[in-house]
Amino acid sequence: MPRPYSSAVITAPLAEVWPHVRDFGGLHRWHPAIEGCELIRGASGTEIGAQRRLVLGDGGVVVEELLALDERGHAVTYEILESPFPVRRYVSTLRLAPVTAVGHTFGEWWTEFDADAAAEGDLVELFANGVFATGLAALAQRYA
Repeated sequence: MPRPYSSAVITAPLAEVWPHVRDFGGLHRWHPAIEGCELIRGASGTEIGAQRRLVLGDGGVVVEELLALDERGHAVTYEILESPFPVRRYVSTLRLAPVTAVGHTFGEWWTEFDADAAAEGDLVELFANGVFATGLAALAQRYA
């Protein structure tokens, strides 16, 4: 099972970055690959079981469900329910931690998924660099 991963240091305190990440319905406000995001189930973007419908820059649509919101550990875990990607059982976590020596934030984002072997390499590249690294870089840029 592949595990694409990306990380970054964001030059802002955790208390400033976490509100952006914890809002499951607000991904389009900071991730440049997301054209639109709307909650389609759940009263808020912090409710376990909430579902969001993402519209990608190329017009593709992804539906995801919030599985866990760890306020103490500063992590959001979700799964893809529908997408144009040839994946099965895709579960992803975006986690933040303080860099206490300098008051910055360490962000890491990864997923585990199943896919046909022929597609795995391209999907690992897409998720690690096209989704996770791009999103973390956009968060970092907000504070540069």
